[in-house]
Amino acid sequence: MRKFLLLAIAAYAANLMTYAQTCLDDALAYRVKNEAFNNSKIEDLSQFMTDDLGPRLAASKMKLRAEKMVINKLEELGLSNPRAEFAFEFAKGGWDNEKNYVAMTAPYYCSFAANPKAWSGSTDGLVKGECVVIDVKEKADLEKYKGKLAGKIVLMPVQQTYEIRFDPLASRYTDKELAELEKDPRPANARRHTMPSNWQAMRELQNAIDKMLREELVLAVVSGSGTFNVPSSRGVQYKQGDPEPTPEIVLPIEDHGRMVRMLNKGQKVEMELDVKNSFTNNPQINNVIAEIPGSDPKLKNEIVLIGAHLDSWHGGTGGADNASGCIVMMEAMRIIRSLGISPKRTIRLALWGGEEQGLYGSRGYASKYLYDTDKKKTLPGYEKFALYLNMDNGSGRFRGIYLEENDLAVPFFEAWKKPLESLGFRTLSLRKTGGTDHLSFTRIGLPAYQFIQDELEYERTYHTTMDTYERLSLDDLKVDAAITAWLVLNASMDGARIPAKPGYPENIPASSMW
Repeated sequence: MRKFLLLAIAAYAANLMTYAQTCLDDALAYRVKNEAFNNSKIEDLSQFMTDDLGPRLAASKMKLRAEKMVINKLEELGLSNPRAEFAFEFAKGGWDNEKNYVAMTAPYYCSFAANPKAWSGSTDGLVKGECVVIDVKEKADLEKYKGKLAGKIVLMPVQQTYEIRFDPLASRYTDKELAELEKDPRPANARRHTMPSNWQAMRELQNAIDKMLREELVLAVVSGSGTFNVPSSRGVQYKQGDPEPTPEIVLPIEDHGRMVRMLNKGQKVEMELDVKNSFTNNPQINNVIAEIPGSDPKLKNEIVLIGAHLDSWHGGTGGADNASGCIVMMEAMRIIRSLGISPKRTIRLALWGGEEQGLYGSRGYASKYLYDTDKKKTLPGYEKFALYLNMDNGSGRFRGIYLEENDLAVPFFEAWKKPLESLGFRTLSLRKTGGTDHLSFTRIGLPAYQFIQDELEYERTYHTTMDTYERLSLDDLKVDAAITAWLVLNASMDGARIPAKPGYPENIPASSMW
């Protein structure tokens, strides 16, 4: 019995050693912070990623232009093998807006800040027409508009109204909010979010409306989205090779609502538009990738991956969403490279394509290197995957990290975060978070995490024409880059690494397949 007990203790100790973790020394932490704060390139990268690159809609000519420019920038930073890699087929193809003029001309003149919907069509030069509001709640309502809309500009009903809010425009996490994030959420047994029961019927109705508007030969369709006289960015259903869709315009709810109210009172409203959009044959999504090669003979083929999405919507220059993430990840790589450190594991930077359209870039990467969804088996990269860190919540400061219910990751970050606590990086949350590229890896059980960030004014500005350089908090980005560089260095040098979640990949559920 005693012998059995000793063997059990030895096995337990060996298991602990397998998952032991270390933290690099304070002298290196000082060097990382010194480079990040006293030799920062955040300002240069911020202007480059917004002003210079411009909008970067998935598969657009501007996105392809940005890929080439970013590859050149990564070469300047001294990273190895910067390249564009095909990630996924993309049925929509490329789309770029080349001209955009929208105004109301009656009962008086007013030019509008407008945003064409991505993949919608062009007007036939400058067109003028009378506006009408349609209100379709079921398919039978379509009959009353048939034969009456040709040459008209159709306004969709008001879907969003403005209410005065008394909370601040920008905010940071309070200590109380961060303490709440530290609580393990699993005992609460949160319900899964499901689609509304009438989702399919709603989609069928919208398709019927779109079909009627095409057949009626309307000049354009105008809807309202976005507040403070700033239109949001949206897209339309389209597949390359289909007939060019009807021109669709998004106005801020203030301008759209004004015209709808006047029409509902019986006033005559007219508009003029001159919108030119171009479609290109580019049915693919690319990622931009570069590395700092590993140096350890046993560990150099293992990958510490960091990333953010390079694509943006077309209305602004994708400042907070997600130039901010690209800036931080590029700066983190620059910091590591400038310190002359040879990591044991390879550190790989991935700037994803097509995130806004459905995580296309990261999904393609996972399918190519990590997990074959058709054969339901792991690929060689699965066992060599050490960690993925993602940034995609604006330019707010990192306050901690969401660990996706992976208890095995906690000891690693507990050790690594000690030199970062003075920067406010203290919170380890076992909560899950969604909506961005780390999901392509967590779905198959791999350690992939999104940072907890101060929101600042993200919810008010992302996916709008306001998402530009001005949305970036440069001081926060400097801190985020230092934190990323430090965590990445530790993950690349630690003798152990965070394991996949217990039960993976054997128990990857069917719902996790793409």
